[in-house]
Amino acid sequence: MNDSEKPTPKGDLSLKLVSTYNNANGFGDIYGGWVVSQMDMAGSQHAAKIAHGRVATVAIGDMAFLLPVTVGSTLSFYTEVVNIGRSSIKMNVEVWVCYPAENELRKVTEAGITFVAITKTGNTRAITQ
Repeated sequence: MNDSEKPTPKGDLSLKLVSTYNNANGFGDIYGGWVVSQMDMAGSQHAAKIAHGRVATVAIGDMAFLLPVTVGSTLSFYTEVVNIGRSSIKMNVEVWVCYPAENELRKVTEAGITFVAITKTGNTRAITQ
């Protein structure tokens, strides 16, 4: 595969961070649940900008981990709007890893996450664009 055929992230870079021992098991592998929570954070920040306010996560689609994430790896979270409804925003969130001492991004996972715009009291509200 040449460089032009390599997969590349889709969407906007919404979050980038380095994984630490606080989020890993005794073998140095990052917990999948922690990765999912960061995906939710990246997606909700993007959705909140679109919704001009508070959003809540209402659904996360199927996902599978393609690669392990190890302590010290840099994770990049890319978000892309799939659909905007009356009160909901569906985002695709991709996670890419760059392992320590490497300079190559590799895809870890992706999932569709749906957010709904809510009021201060938690009621659904329409998205104004």
